Amino acid sequence: MMIALTGTPGCGKSTVAEILRDRGWTVIRQNDTTGHYELEKDADRDTVVIDEEMWAEEFVPFEGIIEGHLTHLIPANRVVILRCRPDILAGRLRERGYGPEKVSENAEAEALDVILVEALEIHPASRICEIDTTGKSPEETAGAIEAFIHGECPNPCTHVDWSAYLGITTWE
Repeated sequence: MMIALTGTPGCGKSTVAEILRDRGWTVIRQNDTTGHYELEKDADRDTVVIDEEMWAEEFVPFEGIIEGHLTHLIPANRVVILRCRPDILAGRLRERGYGPEKVSENAEAEALDVILVEALEIHPASRICEIDTTGKSPEETAGAIEAFIHGECPNPCTHVDWSAYLGITTWE
């Protein structure tokens, strides 16, 4: 079974992936699989643009967890979307040194459910689990992911609603 661990940058994917790796799961980072698909470097947004469609089409499935903010685009058996309250997310991204425009872009994407909407276009809701990491420790989040993988999550696609954060013009 292949599990996509996704979410907006700053939601805790990498931290939780390390815990899952320490617990014996095979974990591959998305960025370790996309090099061949790089189209350009976007200096204005401080990011690398990849051919997402080609990457998703050619991705070779494996048994384990693939971690990254685009992994919901591949044909995984289950999709875990980590969520974080947009104002908290903005603070985490500022701590990483993200510029105001990139902080705003990611906080707004989180408030708009961008990753969930994209995931639902590809995967049935029964295979998607949203986990709000705002008040959870990384260990608790890892435990919730393991429960979902083992089918112990009774209502996997519980909608996290950050719509109250829409329209915020500054994420300071």
